[in-house]
Amino acid sequence: MKLAGKVAIVTGGAKGIGMEICKAFAKEGATVIAADMGEMSYEETNVTWKRLNVTDSVACQIFFEEVMQKYGHIDILVNNAGITKDSMTRKMTDEQWDAVINVNLKGVFNLTRHIGPQMELQGNGSIINISSVVGIFGNIGQANYAASKAGIIGLTMTWAKEFARKGAAVRVNAIAPGYVMTDILKTVPEDLLQSFAKLTMLGRLGQPEEIAKVALFLASEDASYITGQTISVNGGMRL
Repeated sequence: MKLAGKVAIVTGGAKGIGMEICKAFAKEGATVIAADMGEMSYEETNVTWKRLNVTDSVACQIFFEEVMQKYGHIDILVNNAGITKDSMTRKMTDEQWDAVINVNLKGVFNLTRHIGPQMELQGNGSIINISSVVGIFGNIGQANYAASKAGIIGLTMTWAKEFARKGAAVRVNAIAPGYVMTDILKTVPEDLLQSFAKLTMLGRLGQPEEIAKVALFLASEDASYITGQTISVNGGMRL
């Protein structure tokens, strides 16, 4: 029970990678709040659902205050909520750009601006930001997504310095997944999925559970000396 007694918040925790992270944390003893706009698609002991729009800064502050009032501490934050609205740059609309930046980047800031300083006051905590292989290498037709995921890496490195500057054991790391078999990829034609798999050294796509295992490691004391890092979990992908 590596997370016994811990309180964890996972945004985008209703399905996909977020769901598997919630399950992994709960099985290791954490009390988990899955914050998501969509309702939970599963049942798991110790996981509760809360509707939250991460782009709404006021709603995020209220949510933070409610969690603190109920539990008195927040030990783990996983900023996982994200969307895509793909288009070639010359065709990308303001709406497509703003929507992705607001959810994927501002949404990460909106919760962390409250929870990071609280962890600093507590003297400890782990923040895990879900970036992407696209944030490292870029990708055609995903300028908005690439910018948001690259921005997350910058926030990760900044917050690792900020929240530990007074000696608090607050760790901030990022995970950069490659192509993972979530519901979004299940709608992609099989020939495209095979082409994605060929881009990896392992010759296959990832599973959400494999990302969750890395998140569990970073959330636990097993990673007590790891901070300010971006861990690529992509099967050796080359974009």
